[in-house]
Amino acid sequence: MKNAYDTIIRPYVTEKSMKDSEKGSKYVFIVQIDANKIEIKNAVEKLFAKVKVKNVRTVTKHGKFARYKFGSGYRSDWKKAIVTLKEGRINMI
Repeated sequence: MKNAYDTIIRPYVTEKSMKDSEKGSKYVFIVQIDANKIEIKNAVEKLFAKVKVKNVRTVTKHGKFARYKFGSGYRSDWKKAIVTLKEGRINMI
């Protein structure tokens, strides 16, 4: 099993994700590309004490085409996890 600190890379901060987190129900994280929903759920419950995860949804985002000074290529693929908490407002972040 992977380490919880390796599974969750960082929180994903956008206007939409912050609006959902203010309600206290949904939090969005960038996770490892090969992490599954069970590993993400266990990592969130381990890293943030007193939190029970209700649902995990994942989205794999493909890297965009980018032009650089000496050529072109693609950015890395990444995975986004939307974590819904169970009843009750818990301030995680």
